[in-house]
Amino acid sequence: MQNTFSLLFYPKGNDKDKNGLVPLYLRITVNGKRSELSIKRKILRSKWNTEAGKMRGATTEVRAFNRHLDNIKDRVYKIYEKQLEERRQITSEIIKNIFLGKSQKPKMLLKIFQDHNDQVQKLIGKDFARGTAIRYITARKHVEEYIQNEYQLSDIPIKLVNHSFITGFEYYLKSKRNCSHNTTLKYINNFKKIVRIAFANEWIDKDPFLNWKAKFKIVDREFLTEQEIQDIISKKFHTERLDQVKDIFLFCCFTGLAYADVKKLSQDDLVLGIDGETWIKINRTKTKSSSNLPILPTAKMIIKKYKDQPTVSKENKLLPVLSNQKMNAYLKEIADLCGINKNLTFHIARHTFATTITLSNGVPIESVSKMLGHKSLRTTQHYAKILDQKVSEDMQILKSKMNKFSV
Repeated sequence: MQNTFSLLFYPKGNDKDKNGLVPLYLRITVNGKRSELSIKRKILRSKWNTEAGKMRGATTEVRAFNRHLDNIKDRVYKIYEKQLEERRQITSEIIKNIFLGKSQKPKMLLKIFQDHNDQVQKLIGKDFARGTAIRYITARKHVEEYIQNEYQLSDIPIKLVNHSFITGFEYYLKSKRNCSHNTTLKYINNFKKIVRIAFANEWIDKDPFLNWKAKFKIVDREFLTEQEIQDIISKKFHTERLDQVKDIFLFCCFTGLAYADVKKLSQDDLVLGIDGETWIKINRTKTKSSSNLPILPTAKMIIKKYKDQPTVSKENKLLPVLSNQKMNAYLKEIADLCGINKNLTFHIARHTFATTITLSNGVPIESVSKMLGHKSLRTTQHYAKILDQKVSEDMQILKSKMNKFSV
């Protein structure tokens, strides 16, 4: 990037001393951004030539004063040219600090990342979900490992992050860490936020992500069919833990709630809906958006089943939800016992609600989007798939109407 650079001497303010002198300052401007410093000299305003940027007159004293200004200007220009020649970061503040002999420690990438993560950690439950904080921690760990692998360093100055660093990090995640394309982009987006913080604070001259483009690949999200849901409902388990996980999972299949939302559900979240029936009304943990949904009979029976359960009553919760890690571990066991050949995770319940429970039964996508608490219909479209069975049923109706057209 071509830098613009200029210097200007000027008498500052009206703060005259007892002899009527005002301090003389030097203004350094780089790319329109200024830094100022006192040159430790004073002058009568009447003797200052604004156009020439020098003191008026031809006396020995005046010539010595103007030579001092020229010397300062020459030193500053040399600093600028050296920064330019060595391809170092150039800002008005950096040039000023070098001129004043102040050592400026470079801003380090992982230090900036850690400061950001510390702030996120303190704002969990306010501005950030715990899962978001964990993703930033993991993203920083990957960046740290990439720096060690690629540069054999423990950290690097943020100004060294360029397009090559980004593409190298992308390749590292896919090849060394074996991350999928979409997972890779999620980590890079976490990293991008740190770079944007540095750019906003003028720790770097330009945004290295400016020419980096990547798109998420559309992924077919797994969900359960009606038969698979029925298989889980019908299966009798001989352990309380599996039976409990089964019920919580089915509850989410019939409500579309994510793990974080069902875990925090309490009796206070049950409200009387517009139809006189019981609804769940919450603000989603992930997006803070409102989610309002009528409770289907299956979900209502599960709430009733655990109403008097000691843990539920004591903590004013609606259901006894275990940790996400334990839930997913038990779901794999449930899948094996039910003969379901899918990677059964808690989030599949949300996909199942969007497809098998609602859309495939004729619920409009706009209603599904509102119940899921999505801010955009596009987000719902990623979750929801119209099943071939539904397409077939719709076409059968159309065929019956088209029978009148014969050739």
